Amino acid sequence: MTRILLPAGGAFLATGLLAAGLSGAAQADGGVSHDPMARNNAQAVSVASFWLASNGAALRAARQYTWDAKEVRKVVSKGGYTPDGSPGTTAPTGSAKSAGSAQNINLPRTVGKVFFVDGHGKFRWCSATSIQSNQRNLVATAGHCVYDTDANRAVMDNWVFVPGYYQGKAPWGIYVGKQAFTHYDFEVYEDYDKDYAFVTVYNGILFDRVKQVDRRDYESFTGPKRRWGGHYYLLLSKDAGRLGDVVGGQGFAWNQASGKYVRTFGYPAAPHPDGNKPYSGVTPKHCYGRTTGKAVGASWLKIEEHIGLKCAVTPGYDGGPWLLNYSNAKRVGYVNGVTSTFADQDGNDRIDYITSPYFDGETAAVYNAAKNVWSGKIVGPRGELYR
Repeated sequence: MTRILLPAGGAFLATGLLAAGLSGAAQADGGVSHDPMARNNAQAVSVASFWLASNGAALRAARQYTWDAKEVRKVVSKGGYTPDGSPGTTAPTGSAKSAGSAQNINLPRTVGKVFFVDGHGKFRWCSATSIQSNQRNLVATAGHCVYDTDANRAVMDNWVFVPGYYQGKAPWGIYVGKQAFTHYDFEVYEDYDKDYAFVTVYNGILFDRVKQVDRRDYESFTGPKRRWGGHYYLLLSKDAGRLGDVVGGQGFAWNQASGKYVRTFGYPAAPHPDGNKPYSGVTPKHCYGRTTGKAVGASWLKIEEHIGLKCAVTPGYDGGPWLLNYSNAKRVGYVNGVTSTFADQDGNDRIDYITSPYFDGETAAVYNAAKNVWSGKIVGPRGELYR
């Protein structure tokens, strides 16, 4: 499937680039689906330019992705879990401790927002985290924050990850998605028991400075640029490096016993079903508690084996990590789930519960397929973006 996205509302400057043909035919190997996003440097440059233009106007215009969030109902207990193998873990890398103001206390810098354009042309975001991989270039989030189930298409357009997103700022750069990995049953059947995804990303891009140039240099430059008052300006970038080297990577855990304590993170923003909107989506929030000892189900999303957690957040939080054995000192733990759905367990029209797919051996197979895939960088030595 090839799609052409035309920028809207003046948020995209004239760079001569269109976000065209960024997705392709899905492939599946042993139950693992993998789909191209920005296949090469030219497409990655198009995506980066889209979000960086006009000082990040498109980032600021994005709104939380609510998919089927209107389907907020009570989930039901389905009995015990049956792990499909032995428990396993992959250790985190680096320290994800956030530097800066007190507002960031206890929040890992691995957590951020993924931005994308959905099938209706709207600028959207979900929550996500950097996760450990051999190439230090992997993001974990919900499957519905990568694959467009609402419009029944393949991957979202113009997909990027911004770790440490805080009040409209991208302190550690913007990372363009290169390839998406999920379970075959989610992509093909929209089975929310498999609502997770791992995305490889190119090296990050940091906005560096504005440089005034002549018309010739302006026209030959690849990357964000603008013309103002008869003058020509380049928006120079610099290579931020590999995601895991910059912010660290959370660990990964699968086939773990249920009923354990986890700390979850994300950016809630949508209102509760009763219209009350307690969150702005500007800053990350977190919950802490013990997951359900039994599986929970939601028939309208084909869910039979999710784990649940008492947590009064709203959409926008989806895709954010559930971290097992989280260290407050190092700000790292083990990703053992991602927020998938929201529920109203006490029937008062307020979300008070979130659920995640149970991470089992099939989840590990998707992760293992993604963790060794290299991406590359897209910023040149002069601050230009590679063609």
